[in-house]
Amino acid sequence: MARLPDAEVLLTPKEVAARFHVNPKTVTRWAKAGKLTAIRTLGGHRRYRESEVLERLREYKESSS
Repeated sequence: MARLPDAEVLLTPKEVAARFHVNPKTVTRWAKAGKLTAIRTLGGHRRYRESEVLERLREYKESSS
């Protein structure tokens, strides 16, 4: 029996904003600009893949140092 991969961890705009030390509205602007991929919940809320956020955060830290 094949094992399904673990479900991707999804973060709220507030959680993403806390990692980057920005306002949650900035995260929404990034998604609209295509800098982050937003996943919409059934209720229409945005969620972001933790793996993608961590990759962007690593790139951000490298470019600012």
